[in-house]
Amino acid sequence: MAGSAALSAAALARPALAQGGPTELSFFYPVAVGGTITRVIDGYAADFSRENPDIKVMPVYAGTYQETLVKVLTAHKSGTPPTLSVLLSTDMFTLIDEEAVIPFDGLIRTDADKAWLADFFPAFMLNSQTGGQTWGIPFQRSTIVLYWNKELFRQAGLDPEKAPASWVEHAAFAEKLTKRDAAGNVSQWGTQIPSTGFGYWMLQALAIEAGEVLANQEGDRTFFDKPGVVEALRYWVDLAQKQKVHAPGIVEWGTTPRDFFEGKTAMMWTTTGNLTNVRTNARFDFGVAMLPANKRRGSPTGGGNFNIAKKSTPAQQEAAFRFAKWMTQPERAARWSIDTGYVGVSRATYNTGTMKDYVAGFPAAAVARDQLEFAVAELSTHENQRVTKALGDNIQAALTGGKPPERALRDAQAEAERILRPYR
Repeated sequence: MAGSAALSAAALARPALAQGGPTELSFFYPVAVGGTITRVIDGYAADFSRENPDIKVMPVYAGTYQETLVKVLTAHKSGTPPTLSVLLSTDMFTLIDEEAVIPFDGLIRTDADKAWLADFFPAFMLNSQTGGQTWGIPFQRSTIVLYWNKELFRQAGLDPEKAPASWVEHAAFAEKLTKRDAAGNVSQWGTQIPSTGFGYWMLQALAIEAGEVLANQEGDRTFFDKPGVVEALRYWVDLAQKQKVHAPGIVEWGTTPRDFFEGKTAMMWTTTGNLTNVRTNARFDFGVAMLPANKRRGSPTGGGNFNIAKKSTPAQQEAAFRFAKWMTQPERAARWSIDTGYVGVSRATYNTGTMKDYVAGFPAAAVARDQLEFAVAELSTHENQRVTKALGDNIQAALTGGKPPERALRDAQAEAERILRPYR
């Protein structure tokens, strides 16, 4: 990556921002995962504005990712969108279809800019680029990982240093870790996979491990009813309904970490974005591992990208680009990863002394990065909110026993096909 001298030269080569006061940069940021990070974002905004007095960054905390998207699109339609926003990388096609964002390519002018862009992990760019253009810049990105309680493993006679490596092991470990009284009442579940909010994401992980992807890269076709996807949902359903090692029905995304902290579940599948939250709040030794494999290893990527509003001035767009680039410089990206648990978004992040020292003392921080070798793009299509809702609703129908997995996925595929046919 370019050094400070090169960056200074690059800055001089860039167009000057408007004179007569700092350019105001409105920045919508979602607060959606465990841990309070608004103070961190406020600190970065203040630091950037001190280093760049021609730009004033104004963070706005807009709720969940879904709420933030609605607010951004509403503001876009009214003509006053935030210049910069962090939205799910999977919203890329929606933002393009709404003509709400610009590609970054026109702002990438120097060799330093090109080197910066080329250093992001390729798996993260799958949900950031389409049609030969870059529509989002990876910022708080993640994969799904497995967390386990080492103390509960030890109590169950399992090796506390060994996570389940396969679906078979995962189910077998969960059986040993589930605690029932004489009446069959469960006080501790073996495993927990949340199904609200991001149920489609969890199913996608299982489908990848069963050898299937849920959609094409063009975002206009889904494969929800493929045999491997059915196998994936059946495995998930069977953990609860057949093997009874997973809580029945719907498991909440937001309360899953708390259930883990309270010993209500011995294993959980969730985002690496919860890593710092778990490290801070778990009162026991815990492990972090790649997800168990079936036909292969795998996880979808996840998390949010920086996006720049089309309905903003050239000066605002330039300011937004400078802030996004500043936020993703290796040392800062390393610090952000440590503070939040998100994956460092570039190779250079893991070559910093800061990150090397952190990983040496806390090897779990490298698990999500290493899993990128097996990662695929998160499910992303045109009208992504409607498509993922159709899938999520049918996943929940299967988990609650309302539909068998085969029918649930046929219904989800039929609805997705209806939504996406016009885009082909």
